[in-house]
Amino acid sequence: MSEDERDDQPESDPEPRIFTLPEAERTRKEVEPVLIEAIEFRRKMEPLARDFAALSSRIMLMGGIQVPHEKLAQQRLTHDRLAESLRAALEQIQSTGCLVKDLDSGLLDFPAIIDNKEVYLCWRLGEDRIRFYHGQREGFAGRKPLDPRDTGPENPIQ
Repeated sequence: MSEDERDDQPESDPEPRIFTLPEAERTRKEVEPVLIEAIEFRRKMEPLARDFAALSSRIMLMGGIQVPHEKLAQQRLTHDRLAESLRAALEQIQSTGCLVKDLDSGLLDFPAIIDNKEVYLCWRLGEDRIRFYHGQREGFAGRKPLDPRDTGPENPIQ
């Protein structure tokens, strides 16, 4: 196959990165500040989105109201900048191979293999380290401790 023919072939999705626990922990520490920023960007966007929705509703119901164009343009610019910053932060996190499962709670999953099964090492913002995993179809509710003796940050295993 020539190089031109290869260029015409659709690219397949790359295989997901498989993390060891030390790799996942290192990556978690790297992306945690970015995750906190992403949560903050989204928190700042919410009131702007509510304001846009409220104004749109008032226009629909009342018609003919005076729209504060300059203020609205500034809010739209702020919202768009926050949205772009949020998008960039999420891309930065996901480029490491970990998955953002719930931005509201800061939940990240790291693909891994345990006992020859594909699982996710699971961590939520505020936890001191990665201590749980779950099957790919189980989700957060199916989390299990990596070490059953690990009772949490108060009594960590070594």
